[in-house]
Amino acid sequence: MTADAAIDRSWKLPAAPRLAAYGRVATHDVDEAAEQIGRIFCPHGLQPKAETARDFLALHNCAAFDGFSINYVTYGGVVTIDPGCLDRFFLVQLPFAGAASIRTAAREIATGPDCAASLLSPTLPTRMVWDNCAQLILLLDRDLVEQRAAALSGRAVQPVEFEPAVALSTPYGSRLRAHMLALTDLAEGLGGERRRPAAMAANWRETLLDILFEHPSNGLSEAIRRHSGRIETLPGAVRRARDLLDAQAAEPLDLSQLAAAAGIGIRALQGGFRRHFGMSISDMLLDIRLARLNAQLMTAAPEARIIDLAFELGFTHLGRMAGAYRDKFGETPSATLQRAQRRRGRLTN
Repeated sequence: MTADAAIDRSWKLPAAPRLAAYGRVATHDVDEAAEQIGRIFCPHGLQPKAETARDFLALHNCAAFDGFSINYVTYGGVVTIDPGCLDRFFLVQLPFAGAASIRTAAREIATGPDCAASLLSPTLPTRMVWDNCAQLILLLDRDLVEQRAAALSGRAVQPVEFEPAVALSTPYGSRLRAHMLALTDLAEGLGGERRRPAAMAANWRETLLDILFEHPSNGLSEAIRRHSGRIETLPGAVRRARDLLDAQAAEPLDLSQLAAAAGIGIRALQGGFRRHFGMSISDMLLDIRLARLNAQLMTAAPEARIIDLAFELGFTHLGRMAGAYRDKFGETPSATLQRAQRRRGRLTN
C-alpha cells in the first residue's frame, strides 16, 4: 500500500486526540478556553451555540518547533471563533473530524476531512464556525514566511496573502496533508521532549516553506517564478545565466565569462535581465546572496558571526551589505540572528 493510500484509509477512522503528550488546554469552561488558547494563538472571541452549549469542550495540544508548530485543536458542540486578524502567524487548518465554515478575504469556505482545508493569512480578518470539529493546525511565524517570500521574489518584505481554500483532492492538498500527518507522527515519536534536534527542525521548516509557496498567493506566485527563472517564456540564455549566478553566487561576478557561458553578448544579457527580471545582473547576484544570508541567519549556531557568514557568501563591504539587507528584509542582519536565537531559546528552556 502506498503512503498516500495509507493516509486516505486512516483518514476515515474515528478521530482520536493527537499529540496527547503535548497537552496545553483541556476544559469545559468557555472563558478559560478562550483565555488559554488565546495565549498560544492570539486573543479571540469564542461563543458556543446555545443549543449545543452543554456539549462544549476545548482541547488544544501543541508541539512547538523553531518558527512553526503543529497543533491538535478540537471543540465540542458548535462554536463561533472570531480572531479578527491573526497578525503574527499563518495557519493551515486541516479538518480531522466534523466540519468548519470560514469567512476570510471576503470568501466563505466550507472545510471537512474529505474535501478542503484552509490557509489563513495574518492580515486578513477571519471568522469561523466549528461544528464538533477537530483539526490539525500548522502554525508558521509571519516573519519567517514574509522574509522567505522576499528572498524568493526579489522584492522587499511585504504582507503575503494566500488563496485561503486548499482542495484536498488536488496533488497540492494531498502533499500538504501527508506532510502535516508525518510531522504529527514525528512529534508523537519524540514523546513530548522539550528539546528537538535543531537540524531536524530546520529541515522540516524548509520543507514546509517550500510546500507553502506552491500554493497561489496574491500577486506573488508569478514574481517568484520569474525571479527564480522558472517562467516558461524566459529565454534560454537568460535562464542559463540566472542558474549560473545561483550556482556560483559566492564567486566574484565576471560579466564576460557569464555571457560567454550563457551563449549571448554582454549587452544583450544585461538587457535580458532588465526586461525579464526588472533588475541588473549585479542586483540579481546581490539579491541571491542576501536571500542565502537570511536563510543562514535563521538557522545559525549560537557562536556564528555575521561577518564570517557574509564573507563566505561573497560580500566584501559589510556596511553596504547591512544596508541592502535592511532594505530588503526590514531589519538588520543582527536583528534576524537575535530573533532566531531567542526563538530557539524559548523552545529549549
